[in-house]
Amino acid sequence: MRLFSTHWKRLYTIAWAVWLLDFATKSWALNSLDSRNPVKLIGNFLQLTLFKNSGAAFSLAQGATIVFTIFAIVVVAAISYYATKITSFGWSIVLGLALGGILGNLTDRIFRAPGFFTGHVIDWIQLPNWPVFNLADSAIVVAASIAVILSIRNISPMGA
Repeated sequence: MRLFSTHWKRLYTIAWAVWLLDFATKSWALNSLDSRNPVKLIGNFLQLTLFKNSGAAFSLAQGATIVFTIFAIVVVAAISYYATKITSFGWSIVLGLALGGILGNLTDRIFRAPGFFTGHVIDWIQLPNWPVFNLADSAIVVAASIAVILSIRNISPMGA
């Protein structure tokens, strides 16, 4: 039973760390960045610019925030339900990253302007030829990438 508790503790610790770091960096971005004047860190390759996103990833489906909010709540509930059943080290990391990222963007959708459950997600990292994104988005992408690798290697989240 100790093995199970270690995996779900890791999952929730990673989720908490991702959420906290995402929240802190979004707060910093709101107070320090401007959408009209990007901060160039590495020339045009890496810039910091404030963007308020009412859509999904890559700014798709602008204005459908309530749909994404409800979907995110369902995914958070599903991850929470399965968290105690995870027996794989790798999958506990995947679900922790995914949960933290989802909660980071869900926090924006629930509590930020323009209103409850319709808030805009704060994005602030910009690369060339790529939509502006945030740390929550990065955590979700890393989680998906690790999930693909684990799946290819036929590693089950709940063991054999």
